[in-house]
Amino acid sequence: MGYLIGKGEDAAFWAKLRQDYDIYAPKRFPKQGRFSDTDIIRYDRVESGAEIVFDEKSDYPAKEVLTPICQAILYFTEDEYRASKASQRPILLFMRPCDIHAMQHQEKIYLENGGVADLYYRRMRERVHIVLMECSEGWDTCFCVSMGTNRVEDYALAVRQTEQGLLFDVREDALKTYFAGQPAADFQPVFVEKNSVSVTVPEIADKELLLKLKEHPFWQQFNGRCESCGACTIACSTCTCFTTRDVIYGDNPAVGERRRVTSSCQVSGFDDMAGGISFRKDAASRMRYKMLHKFRDYKARFGDHHMCVGCGRCTDRCPQFISVTATLEKMAAAVAELSSASK
Repeated sequence: MGYLIGKGEDAAFWAKLRQDYDIYAPKRFPKQGRFSDTDIIRYDRVESGAEIVFDEKSDYPAKEVLTPICQAILYFTEDEYRASKASQRPILLFMRPCDIHAMQHQEKIYLENGGVADLYYRRMRERVHIVLMECSEGWDTCFCVSMGTNRVEDYALAVRQTEQGLLFDVREDALKTYFAGQPAADFQPVFVEKNSVSVTVPEIADKELLLKLKEHPFWQQFNGRCESCGACTIACSTCTCFTTRDVIYGDNPAVGERRRVTSSCQVSGFDDMAGGISFRKDAASRMRYKMLHKFRDYKARFGDHHMCVGCGRCTDRCPQFISVTATLEKMAAAVAELSSASK
């Protein structure tokens, strides 16, 4: 069922929603971009539709709501510890189709991997009701069509911004009451059918080819380009790497809290282990690990989709302008070369 929430008539609608839901969506933060006098768009709580950025891709993904960059996971004293508490209020989360697919990929890691569900992710996910933000054209670094993440059916609401106001497609019965008295409208979301960028993920047929690919010299170019800053993975809508840190209260080292803090496999030292062991000592090996995880290992483990959803945020955020699509093309060329050589 479709409805129109007209401009100038939406204050009561948003106020009614806020009584029962926390609303998170892409929001503009003026003058907070990485360059002088630039803005940044990231997810935050909003009070009305006027705060939501519909016509630009957010610099950071919706995962920041589900898995905050820094969150307390437990508190401890000399004698005991307890898990951190969380709000019980449901969340309306405005998401692009690629971010919805990304959330589904994250669910496999946090809720299915190893048969043990992550408490902190699960309690947050249970609160979320998806609001699909229509995305009919995409942007210059998007390649969601190639990754099969341009279309979704799993949402509670869908929304389109028009000159007259906001059109909503309501699928969840519990939300229909908030649209009582609003004019009906014929609306079904439209999805991206073709990106300006397309990719073909190479098929790595067997372990022998995989091992040869890991040794291919094309990876070495990243030792001279990649800064190992981790900007690509922080902006990635599917990455899940984190570290834990203990924060001590006052002078007593036995009282404090443990925090989960977003981190990155691309940062030097992330994989360091006791005994001075490090699995990926340079930028080339870290880039190789990321690309193979996104475009081979995740699918090999879970058997359905590649981990990357084609949002292109990693390309947008890289200070050295390393393109994930260009890197994937180089990886595909290396696979083709090695496959031909083995025949």
